[in-house]
Amino acid sequence: MKKVVSLITLVIITGAFWFAQFQYPNAYLEKGFYTFLAVTILYFVFKSVIEEIVVRNIKEAKARYSFRKTVSILYIVGIVLALIRIWVEHTQTLLVSYGLIAAGIAIALQDFFKNFAGGIIIFVTGIYRVGDRIELNAKIGDVIDIGILYTTLLELREWVAGDQATGRLTVMPNGVVLAGIVNNYTKDNNFIWDELELPITYDSDWQEAATTIRRIITAETKTMADEAEKEILKLGEKYYLTVRAVEPEIYLTLTDNWITFHIRYITDVRKRRVIRNTLGQLILEELRKSETVKIASATVDIVGFPELRLQQAGKK
Repeated sequence: MKKVVSLITLVIITGAFWFAQFQYPNAYLEKGFYTFLAVTILYFVFKSVIEEIVVRNIKEAKARYSFRKTVSILYIVGIVLALIRIWVEHTQTLLVSYGLIAAGIAIALQDFFKNFAGGIIIFVTGIYRVGDRIELNAKIGDVIDIGILYTTLLELREWVAGDQATGRLTVMPNGVVLAGIVNNYTKDNNFIWDELELPITYDSDWQEAATTIRRIITAETKTMADEAEKEILKLGEKYYLTVRAVEPEIYLTLTDNWITFHIRYITDVRKRRVIRNTLGQLILEELRKSETVKIASATVDIVGFPELRLQQAGKK
């Protein structure tokens, strides 16, 4: 209602200037008429059409705020340009004025244009799509919405000790993709390599432990390994990708305290924590049955206690 009243007021003032200029021809009245005519047209386009129709269809509150702010700035800029065009008669002065205004727009809206350009790049190049799991600007999450200015993620990790959702929604400006690093877990494949670390004592039969662990890992990840092998072949058609082994591998590291097994295997991106939990339980169950394999841990042996002497108060 307020905007309708403002528009009607501008139309009345414009009509009044036109009538005055028609009755009493004057250069200033003519410029005044063109000034209010330009303001009325700009107000109708930016405030009544763009802001009311376009902004209403933007669901994201932050994007709606940014767009409305941009529309307001462009409206003011349009008025300034119109005033300069109507009231400034010298061409050279006009060009200088336009240049200064253009520089001011670039500075005032640099974040908007940066995010807008980032949004276009995301849509055109497909750096990530809705449903992808990405790491962007040190934030990890599943992409649930991509707007022209912002990307919304369902946040993962943070205080959760695994690749599971925290419940928070993270809104990232699209301009981050222009200069930042984007890690996409699911762009052309749905697998990753994961590792488990397991320490065993030096007096354990490490060969038996390695055989047992390899058997368990191979059986549990065979289906995923077969799928990953097919996806790797497809990746090789698109990228320069050398052959990668998808079978489980076990690497040993000798430390001062124990032998560390680094167990490397293929897993589904979205099931990483579940698979890790399943493998850990199966390995523990099997190794507990063995009498020659012991899982190592840091322990402290107390070899003695200091002698304590208690003395009652008042006695020496």
